Amino acid sequence: MKTPKLFLLVIAVLTALGTAGCSTPQMRIRRDPATFAQLTPDQQAMIRSGQVGLGFTPVMVRLALGDPDYIHTRTDSSGTSEVWSYTSDDAPDDFGFYYGWYHRPAYWGRGGPFYPYPLYAGYGYRREQLDFRVVFKDGKAVSIEQRR
Repeated sequence: MKTPKLFLLVIAVLTALGTAGCSTPQMRIRRDPATFAQLTPDQQAMIRSGQVGLGFTPVMVRLALGDPDYIHTRTDSSGTSEVWSYTSDDAPDDFGFYYGWYHRPAYWGRGGPFYPYPLYAGYGYRREQLDFRVVFKDGKAVSIEQRR
């Protein structure tokens, strides 16, 4: 029996969508090797290990951490800045359901990037935690905050 081409296409699309959210720094570097090649060796090493530093551009932060969960602007006496926030999902007992690739120690310590969301949705078990924040001013990272 022949498998319909449409079925194979649907499987390929679903696989691509499923893996897109789980990208690693190495996968993001492979998608943009030209930008990565222009960075200093120290910056390249930080990005490979999923770390960011002061002075990093948004492109560099995306290579290291991926897309932020939230982007908002902040205005204070020094002007306007852009804030990128990265979150994780926890249970009330602090058992981590999801830790993105930007949470390197938490990822390896908690056993994986997936959580059983359907089992916990609506029961008050899932709560979002702000884990990492990068503040940009004039296109450069000027502040990095990380939850301990």
